[in-house]
This record gives sequence, C-alpha cells and structure tokens, in this order.
Amino acid sequence: MKQFYAYIRVSTARQGEQGVSLPQQREAIERYAKIHELQISRWFEERETAAKLGRPVFTQMLSLLRNGRASGVIIHKIDRSARNLKDWSDLGELIDSGIDVRFANDSVDLQSRGGRLSADIQAVVAADYIRNLREETRKGFYGRLKQGIYPRPAPLGYKDQGPGKPKTPDQMTMPLIRRMFELYASGQCGIIELSDKMDCLGLRTKSGGKVGKTVISRILSNPFYAGLIEIQKTGEIYQGAHQPIISASLFERARAVAEGRTNAKIIRHDFLFRRLVRCAHCGYSIIGEIAKGNIYYRCHTQSCPTNSVREEKLNDEAISKFKPLQFTAEEDYVINDIIAGFRQDWGNKEDEFKAGLRLQESQISWKLNRLADAYLDGVFEKTIFEERRTALLLERQKINNVTSGQEPLPDMPSKLEKFLELAKSAYSLYLKANPYEKRDLLEISTSNRELCSKTPVFTLDSVFREVANRQTIPPGSATGNRTRIPTLKAWCPNH
Repeated sequence: MKQFYAYIRVSTARQGEQGVSLPQQREAIERYAKIHELQISRWFEERETAAKLGRPVFTQMLSLLRNGRASGVIIHKIDRSARNLKDWSDLGELIDSGIDVRFANDSVDLQSRGGRLSADIQAVVAADYIRNLREETRKGFYGRLKQGIYPRPAPLGYKDQGPGKPKTPDQMTMPLIRRMFELYASGQCGIIELSDKMDCLGLRTKSGGKVGKTVISRILSNPFYAGLIEIQKTGEIYQGAHQPIISASLFERARAVAEGRTNAKIIRHDFLFRRLVRCAHCGYSIIGEIAKGNIYYRCHTQSCPTNSVREEKLNDEAISKFKPLQFTAEEDYVINDIIAGFRQDWGNKEDEFKAGLRLQESQISWKLNRLADAYLDGVFEKTIFEERRTALLLERQKINNVTSGQEPLPDMPSKLEKFLELAKSAYSLYLKANPYEKRDLLEISTSNRELCSKTPVFTLDSVFREVANRQTIPPGSATGNRTRIPTLKAWCPNH
C-alpha cells in the first residue's frame, strides 16, 4: 500500500480551535484514502492563510516530498493547498517530477492534460478570490477609518463596543493612562522609571501583566489617546470618533519630550547657556569652555567663522532684552484697570471666543483640503504630507475639545494677568535667579538665541516683544502722558 501524506489547513488559529473545518477535512481525506486504498503515514496540519507565502508546515511537507519520503499527498481541496500562484507552481513542479498529488473533494486527474488544465483554472480562480477579498477588506477597513472608527482591537485604556462602533474609555484604566502622559510630559521620569511607577499605581496589561517599557513607549507615541487614529504601517492619520483620554496639547508635550530625548551623557560643567544659543552661520549649538578662569562659548564646526564669546556678554544681551519689559507705576495702574474691565466683560465675550475657535476650525479644514490637493498634485512627498496633516489634525482636535465642552474655556483674564506679571518682573527675576531658573526664563521668553561672529542676538517671543515695543504717547496729546497699551488680543499668550 502506497504511503501518502495528508495536508489540512484553516485560515486562522481561532478557526482551527473552534473546529470549523479541520475535522471535516480530516474525515473527507480518511474516507478518500480508504476508498483508494492509500495509507496515510503522516498528517500535516496548519493554521495559516494560503493567500501569502511562507507557510512553515506546507514548506516542510514539500521539502519531504521532494526528498522522496512519501509517494504523494492528499489535500482536501485545491483552495486548501494554495491561493497564491507561487505555491500552486511549486505543487506543479512536484507533479511533473512524479509525485502523486490528489484532492479528496475535487475530481480532477492531474496526470491528464485536461485534468491539469481544470486544476490550473481552479487555482487561478482561488487566487483571484483572495485578491478580491483583500480589496473588499481594504475598502471596509478604510471606510471605517474615514468614519472615525478604529477597526482593530482597542488599545489599553479603551474597550471594544462591537463592530462599527467607536471604542469607549475604560473607566478603570483611563485615569492611569492620563497620569502616565502627565508624568512623562513633565519630564520627571523616563520610560523605565515610568513603568515601575505605573506598576505601583496598578496599571496592568489586558492579560494582567506589568506594563513594560515597550508598551509604554507605544502608548506615549499613539495619538489615539488624543482622539486621532494612526495606521503605523503607512503613517496615515484619521480623525477618530472616540472620546479622547488626554488633550491634544498634553499629547504634543509628551511627544516633544520623546523627540528631544538623547542618550545620557556625563555633564562635567552645566554652563548657563548650554544648548541655549546657536551659531548663526551653521545652526549648531555653541559649546561652553573654561579658559583662564573665564567661561567662553564657541562653535566647534571647523569651517565656521564664528569666534568665541565670554559668558558675561551673553548675559548682558539677555538683561538688555528684559529691561524694556519693566512697567512704570502709571503703566501698572492702566494695565490693572484694563484687566479688571476685561475680566468683567469676559463672560459676554465667551460666545465671540467660541465663534473665533469655530472659524479657526473651518480654516484648518480648508488647509487640510488644500494639503491633500497639493499631495495629489505631487507637491509633497508622503512623509512630509503626513507630518503636516498630523499637526493640523492635532490643532483641530485641541479646538474641538473646547468647542465640544470636553475641556473648559480658557480663563483669558487670568492667563493675561499671569503673563503680564511674568513680563514686568522678568528683569528682576533674571537678576536674582539661579542658573536653572535663568535658563527656564530664557526658554519661555525668547524665540531665537544666536551668536553672529562675536555678537550675541537674542529675540523675544512675539507676545513679550509686543510688551517691550510698546510706545508712549508724547506729552500734550489728548491722553496726556498715559501709555499706549497694545491690544489685549496680542497679549493673550497660549503658553
């Protein structure tokens, strides 16, 4: 009696576990072998789709057949053996070499030209079926994404609600996920320390294990928690219909910390202007050094013409920028009066503020459409397109969080008051501050810090520049000596 292999396959592991088709395939093959007096020496069982290459069990079986370990193989049906033409071609080579390949449920004689042609046609139809199925699946997948629905299992912190429905926050893990983002965005701890802290707070994976650094890194880089859906394989971003766990601004802060992360280095001298000032010629940070008891900064690019400069000169430039921010007693009086009026009228202006946000939202939608048109016209590469699109979607999500009531309206009078308090006291604060506080103040108040040859040039941030450049109306005018105050809108910073 001839020795034959038997091969059975299901497309998914779940299908095999539930016994949807494996027992039926086995039964049909055993019946066929009994009728044709064939002995099955070995069974090969696989839980892999036949639409793609690389099935390990199928490949192993073909190798054994080529080595003459069995006379042939019995397979349930043609589409169980291959739904891609490469695997079907490999089976054809076995048949041509004399291996007896049979199908229990397909009455085809592979030793005849007509039977071989019939089998080839069925294999091509099976391959086309898979291509069509893949295309329809892709349509459904992207159709869900365009509706804002994530068609894959919910990430940690969310629950599945069934097909075609948005994910909902898991009330048990949602506060822990939010806390994770807050801790990381504050810069207080790295990924490893964060993993230990979240473990102490009780955050667990869906399987009940500790949330390791890999999972945490994946969570912190996933915009799903801020209301967006990212397809990592393609880098595409879609607006989600699910409820965000964190604000878009918190996600951006966490992402900024991640992108600015560098390998730990031993800092021998933590100079005041370390990594704060760039060379105007090459754009690299100037480096601090100690020479003859003084601190000098210079560019280390060999071809760069930038000369060294003493730390005192950089410090004088910073002080010169803070001096014009000081207010006189009269300016203090006028500004306090304006803030009091602004606070009194703010309740009536909230509707105007919301209308302004809605206008910004529509402008962002218009920009997104323009960006898509430019991408289709070949103006941008895909990576640049996705980066700009992500930034616009995050900006729109921030606005949507406020207009939809998920986040309260910002208290503009309080923000304005805090900003002006910081601006007018920046000069005295800088003089009294320690090096770390000076660095923070410079990063908050300046947008550009460069060294041109031997001349430092610091530029105040736009809102601070508005205060520094305020003008005084000359005496004798209708308003006397009162200071002309810039518009409140210009002094309502977003930081």
